[in-house]
Amino acid sequence: MARVTLYTRDGCEHCARQRAAVLKAGDTLTEVNLSREPQAITELLKLTGGRRIVPVLVRSGRIEVAPEGGTNF
Repeated sequence: MARVTLYTRDGCEHCARQRAAVLKAGDTLTEVNLSREPQAITELLKLTGGRRIVPVLVRSGRIEVAPEGGTNF
């Protein structure tokens, strides 16, 4: 079981699918919803190299940017 941080935003269907996949895998999920926590955008931009896209997963030190499609914001 891995610890996963998932960056999302409201209304993002790709984010909802990633959330469901993480939970189904039994991983421990920390969700950072940028719609509700806009101060986290700065950290997201560091993780993505400036790309404004979600979902972004951080799992075991590995960053996955929109692994199965994403939504720009």
